Amino acid sequence: MILKEKQLEEFVLDSGLVDKTTLLKAKQDALEKKQPLGDFLVSNGKITEDDLRRISAYILGIPFVDLGSGLKIDFDILSLVPEPIARKHNIVAYKKGENGLEIAMLDIGDLNAIDFIKKKTGLKILPRLTTTESIKAVLLQYQKSLKADFGDLIQKESANITTVAESEGQQNADDLKKMAEDLPVVRIVDTLLKHAILQDASDIHIEQYENEVVIRYRIDGILHDAMVLPKNAGAGITARLKVLSSLKLDEKRLPQDGRFKIDLNGEKVAFRVSILPTYYGEKTVMRLLREGVSGFTLESLGFHGDALEQLHEGTKLTTGMILTTGPTGSGKSTTLYTMLDIVNTPDVNISTIEDPVEYQMKRVNQTQVKPEIGFTFSSGLRSLVRQDPDIIMVGEIRDNETASLAINAALTGHLVLSTLHTNSAAGAIPRLLDMHAEPFLLVSTLNIIIGQRLVRRLFEPKEKFFLTKAEQTVLAKKVNLDKVMEVLKKENIVDADATWDKVPFWKPNITTEHPDGFHSRIGIHEVLKVTPTIRTIIMKGGTSDDIEDQAKKEGMLTMIEDGIVKAIKGFTVIEEVLRVISE
Repeated sequence: MILKEKQLEEFVLDSGLVDKTTLLKAKQDALEKKQPLGDFLVSNGKITEDDLRRISAYILGIPFVDLGSGLKIDFDILSLVPEPIARKHNIVAYKKGENGLEIAMLDIGDLNAIDFIKKKTGLKILPRLTTTESIKAVLLQYQKSLKADFGDLIQKESANITTVAESEGQQNADDLKKMAEDLPVVRIVDTLLKHAILQDASDIHIEQYENEVVIRYRIDGILHDAMVLPKNAGAGITARLKVLSSLKLDEKRLPQDGRFKIDLNGEKVAFRVSILPTYYGEKTVMRLLREGVSGFTLESLGFHGDALEQLHEGTKLTTGMILTTGPTGSGKSTTLYTMLDIVNTPDVNISTIEDPVEYQMKRVNQTQVKPEIGFTFSSGLRSLVRQDPDIIMVGEIRDNETASLAINAALTGHLVLSTLHTNSAAGAIPRLLDMHAEPFLLVSTLNIIIGQRLVRRLFEPKEKFFLTKAEQTVLAKKVNLDKVMEVLKKENIVDADATWDKVPFWKPNITTEHPDGFHSRIGIHEVLKVTPTIRTIIMKGGTSDDIEDQAKKEGMLTMIEDGIVKAIKGFTVIEEVLRVISE
């Protein structure tokens, strides 16, 4: 929002929010700090952010709305803005009329969000300013509406679900298909999928037990119970998902994998489906993959300081390898896609070989492996290098042949990006050696190795606290606090004379909207740059501990140390960092 300082001054004085003496002093201080007057008044507690928004609305002639006084928004209108977008950009849809869609937001200068909603809905967008409390109240309606929608559906269709269950014993494909197309089952599955998308879940688990079917969602890395259904609903739900995924309906003895896509309010989401026989029936797990996701930056993923600079330098190289490491679900693919987005310029040819293609990217040639017909990572990579690529992304290095081909591609003038399943950045080197990679080839190709995990992000509001001496002693046994303090001072996160007694940490403030105080996740990382000294250690047959020790001497921040830095920044809590990092 661009406000004329003179208009702001006059309105603040007329409203009586700040007296003249205080305002003149604030104006002078803001000028010295080269800070807009409105922002200065807010940061120094003279007015609130909502006061500034009300003033801005009046001066700019933009309607100001209050949505926090029990206003119930029709869910069809509310869901025109997906819940993740609403939460990230503090923007909600609340009224649809002949003139267009009215949206309430905290920053009308967020043109990207406005443009996204306009393209998604095809409607004229009418921005309105509102308060922080209004946005929080409306965000809460997403979950309330979903729970009501879900609960009402189950109650309404409970009798019909019983009817479906009577078909469970039928084994032929025609009867199973009929069961999958039964209206109650279709409605339940559609609601399950919609619920998961709007809850921003990463996975759906459908588990069949002796007397019930349990539905669970993985949200921010933690599994939560979503619903318990009658035992007899399980067969129909599984059959419906098999139909959507083009799987064999009458195959219940062997595992099956499939995939399907849906479009919810303009957001395309792919579901990667895995069905596994268990004692009481088939268990289904679906991974949600939001297509067309872009706009990530290395900074938004949690990279900072020297690690961020090294990654930006690494993406400017034209040969060699950049690897990301970590367990399943640690954000490796997202990091790779973000780096691909950075190097994706018109003058380069980028080709990928993946399993599966998780995000679709413009101007990138993406190929999915199909092991059942012999099209593997190694055979695909062998073909890719004949496609005149400049940059190659290999979804995962799983075997000796893929490792050898990736290293050779990096040697012959390509920049290769890939992932490995190891616990640390330094652990990637012994892993590659186990795959019979030659040490002299590794030192010629490896540029950067990233180790990472995902921790839950604290949700506002949060509470500040300080570690006691005893707590500092306990933490010092796990983390090099001197090194962490050095980074905090170098990045101006704390004052130059700060001590641990004065360094703030944070803890969640429990709310009805977020009972655990967390929402979304952020990465904690270690970035190992393969320097000449580390190359020497590799050639001499050094262990991963030897490599990590040398990297730390050269300034590498380990994942746990990076996690403590993020805990001090207020992104997460110490317990989260310790939870995701295994000793």
